[in-house]
Amino acid sequence: MGGAAGVDGSFWRAIAVFRVGALCHAALAFAVADAYHRPVAGWFVIAVMALWTAVATVAYARSPGWSLLAVDLAVTLACLASSAYVYGSAGVSMPVTAAWVATPVLAWAVFGGRRAALVVAAVIIALDFALRGVAPGTINAAVLLLLAALTVGHVSRLARRAEERMRRAVRQEAAARERERLARGIHDSVLQVLALVQRRGSEIGGEAAELGRLAGEQERALRELVRGEPAGAGAGLADLGALLRGYGTARVTVSTAVAGVPMPADRAREVAAAVAAALDNVRRHAGDGARAWILVEADDGVVTVTVRDDGVGMPDDRLRQAAAEGRIGVAESIVGRIADLGGTVEVGSAPGGGVEIELSVPVHAASRPAGPRSRP
Repeated sequence: MGGAAGVDGSFWRAIAVFRVGALCHAALAFAVADAYHRPVAGWFVIAVMALWTAVATVAYARSPGWSLLAVDLAVTLACLASSAYVYGSAGVSMPVTAAWVATPVLAWAVFGGRRAALVVAAVIIALDFALRGVAPGTINAAVLLLLAALTVGHVSRLARRAEERMRRAVRQEAAARERERLARGIHDSVLQVLALVQRRGSEIGGEAAELGRLAGEQERALRELVRGEPAGAGAGLADLGALLRGYGTARVTVSTAVAGVPMPADRAREVAAAVAAALDNVRRHAGDGARAWILVEADDGVVTVTVRDDGVGMPDDRLRQAAAEGRIGVAESIVGRIADLGGTVEVGSAPGGGVEIELSVPVHAASRPAGPRSRP
């Protein structure tokens, strides 16, 4: 916290103006009063206050910190306590510091929040009661200090939150502009090439038709990617169902909730990437003509995505054998991604019975063990 930039800088400048105004008030009040037993000492205290006002204004503008706050409070308490010496045996009617005594309360409220400011205000109030006793004047001063601590501390926290929201909105707007720029470039080049490959592959037939089909699938997936986060999911969220529907083809069926499956956008993209890796395995290993089904479910803060195919299946030890041979597609592209999200992966298969991969991921970040588990 703290610093001289952004909203905090505005607070420190406002406190600096208050210091100067409160110093002028204290000097004027001291000049017109005649109840002081040691006026020279009083003017010396005013001079110390003026010097510290200049030093604190520069220091808070450059680098506010806990050590500076502690010194600020110590100087203020010393000046307040000196009022007993300045007044002498007549007793303190109004401290030499006057309203200047509130400056550390405001500083602690901005830097440390309401609780820290309330503690500082309580210390100053206790010293003021010790000097002047409990009277209407000291009670009014105490109430004003406590209100200042609460109000300024609360307002500074709200201002920081508003500033952070504004920064986040600016970053999102910049990201959206960049995405639009990239989308235009992709649309003018990559998407047109993929569409051409799909069309010509269908016209030629044979193996070229399969190449065209794959190009069409990649074109649809790429369009979903450059389109950005689905609308209606809220700031920072994405509809996982909408992302996965982009994988739907004549051989891939996607079933998801009509209402959508909103989750943090970065987590949704990682789950979608894991599903894409699973579909790639289907294309590579399930056999010609294999179909795949994607089922998306959400329950009690956990999203479960099941990818099932009707291909040739695999032996129980196939994943361990692939990892031993250095082929770690499932381990990294699927299990690794889901593990980073705190989720789990279950793989079930039998020769000739297809493969079923179940991905379970908490909607929000959580610490959960993850790893591939085979099931019958």
